[in-house]
Amino acid sequence: MPNATTGSDAPAAPDSSIGPRTSVTGQMPVTMPPDFAFSVRFGITGKNEINTFNGTVTKDLVVKGTAQAELVFTDSELADIYARLRTINIYRELNLEPDSRNCVQTPFGEEHWRIRLDGEERSFYWDEENCEITADAKLMKELRSYIFELVKSKPAYLELPEAVGGYD
Repeated sequence: MPNATTGSDAPAAPDSSIGPRTSVTGQMPVTMPPDFAFSVRFGITGKNEINTFNGTVTKDLVVKGTAQAELVFTDSELADIYARLRTINIYRELNLEPDSRNCVQTPFGEEHWRIRLDGEERSFYWDEENCEITADAKLMKELRSYIFELVKSKPAYLELPEAVGGYD
């Protein structure tokens, strides 16, 4: 079930009272906080991960397990990612649960986000099991795709082994 939480990865229903607030309007700070960090696990099994808390990227190798490499974003790349997150404004209540459940697909993609700003953490989760995602989930997925394109150009990622097999 899609959700938004703060302070832990424990699932919880979306709640407009959840999440750090820096102003009455609930806008993210204009300037990227020095402690800004994020992780996103994604894919069919959620084994792929981009993690700036640990400075790592993990690649799902399917039948061969996973492989991990060091990940370093430039200050410019982090500022760009932060600006894109700010455009989405994760401080507001995100709608991550689709209205319709008319379809079930297997396998399905999932996304697990954890974001830290000004000492507060916020976590989000959704999946594509019901064949659709909300507009907010689509925005977060597009951001993750953009970030993953940056990661895939890094030499450390390029040195990771190729995946073997696939998900049916």
